[in-house]
Amino acid sequence: MMKGGMGNLMKQAQMMQANMQKAQDELGLIDVEGLASNGLVKIAISCKHQIKKISIDPSVMNDHEMLEDLLIVAFKDALQKIEQTTDAKMGNMLPPGMKLPF
Repeated sequence: MMKGGMGNLMKQAQMMQANMQKAQDELGLIDVEGLASNGLVKIAISCKHQIKKISIDPSVMNDHEMLEDLLIVAFKDALQKIEQTTDAKMGNMLPPGMKLPF
């Protein structure tokens, strides 16, 4: 490989790294909402996994076991939405078959 080709390859790698960093920064600004039981429990969380807000309908406060289950469902829903959002944002920057996180 000639010197010019290696320099060009390095520029492309740096550009890809900068684009990935920009996309990761943008993901930190995106919030998703996980829902359970038609919104009785809602969890707002950023795509960087920072919990922003948890809303619980008063009607489920008296049933401890059901509330625990609804929280789990809402968290799983939020995490699935984070994965989908991250894949959509970062997927076109990665070689086919490679997934985040590495």
